Amino acid sequence: MVATETATTDLLRVFTCGSVDDGKSTLIGRLLYDAKSIFQEHLDHIEAKERVGDGELNLALLTDGLKAEREQGITIDVAYKYFSTPARKFIIADTPGHVQYTRNMVTGASLADVAVILIDARQGILEQTRRHSFIAHLLRVPHLIVCINKMDLVDFSETRFREIESEFLTLGNELEFAHTTLIPISALKGDNIVHPSQNMPWFDRAPLLQTLEETPIFRKNALGTRFTVQCILRPQSTTLHDFRGFAGVLRSGALSVGDRVRIETAQEEATIKRILYSGEETDNIFADDAAVIELDRDIDISRGDIFTLASEETTIANLFMARLTHLDTQPLKLNQAYYLLVGTQKVKAVVRSVATKLNLDSLSFEGATDSVIKTNEIAEVKIKTAAPILFDRYSDNWTTGAGVLVDAQTHKTVAALMFSEANA
Repeated sequence: MVATETATTDLLRVFTCGSVDDGKSTLIGRLLYDAKSIFQEHLDHIEAKERVGDGELNLALLTDGLKAEREQGITIDVAYKYFSTPARKFIIADTPGHVQYTRNMVTGASLADVAVILIDARQGILEQTRRHSFIAHLLRVPHLIVCINKMDLVDFSETRFREIESEFLTLGNELEFAHTTLIPISALKGDNIVHPSQNMPWFDRAPLLQTLEETPIFRKNALGTRFTVQCILRPQSTTLHDFRGFAGVLRSGALSVGDRVRIETAQEEATIKRILYSGEETDNIFADDAAVIELDRDIDISRGDIFTLASEETTIANLFMARLTHLDTQPLKLNQAYYLLVGTQKVKAVVRSVATKLNLDSLSFEGATDSVIKTNEIAEVKIKTAAPILFDRYSDNWTTGAGVLVDAQTHKTVAALMFSEANA
């Protein structure tokens, strides 16, 4: 079998975010409903429920599936919906709007190609809007679609839309998105979701679904070749008694039989003798392929080690700066032992100091006045690990340039990290 380079042009990963009650769940429900991507039993279920507004179906029920969500009328967990049109396949993550669940939004955004941010036409841009926009920027989500929702509640006013559009474009200019699109919509009524709105003839651009179908997929940067070792295979077979294979995933780049690789962080080199993909030999593997690699000589390799091309320059560090998004409900503690998880690597680490914190008003990092990092705060911190690790900047390779901190006692995930500078 021959591994082939993965094509990504037919699948778009989307996540929605916004403040509480901006209508994210209703938007996704309307998108699925008008695109005729709902199973009949689901449609029967929501048609049997109490209607909202002017007798409209409560389409939010299609994503608010948890009992606690239905009781509170808010989204708590990330809900994933899959659907397709003749033009493209989609995975849509409906992320919570409540500030308490911003950490769930980070999960939904981590692999997204497009961020859909909702703004209530009555409320305009809020602090949560700015927070979500900046997190999407930090995670290098390339394309941003801003939906100005509930236009029916402001009489489909072009003036109101232009006010919010102007304000958001000023905000967007401070961030780095490959492309930003603004669309006035009414998720409840269906205006500009799948079909152009008859109530807003002044808006002559494409509705949301067409925009999603036509959005080009930009690959996030992933410089360098990185194969993360998950486990070592030693089959109990008379024909394979000398076989020692390293199973893992090629996070970025490409590898071929005969390539000279370096094992990080041991700095040992070897040549690829054989590659097994889906149980059969192949000459090449590409990014995202899971495979087994056999080397031409024995080296002490274990879970967490990383193969790179020997010709590539790499950085090994145990002290570095990172941008941290705090996810736990308890403040982060300096110099407390955490586990740092990066790919299959697991190493003890501490946060040594807090350099700056994000100011949501100016969207800039400013000198920290204290060393306390609370839930949902974003800060630049200095990390020290118990053992050196392969260091990649997140801006260079998002697959190995990011990780999470896990509490060594409770095993709770407390923070997401994006690496920025080594030996700082």
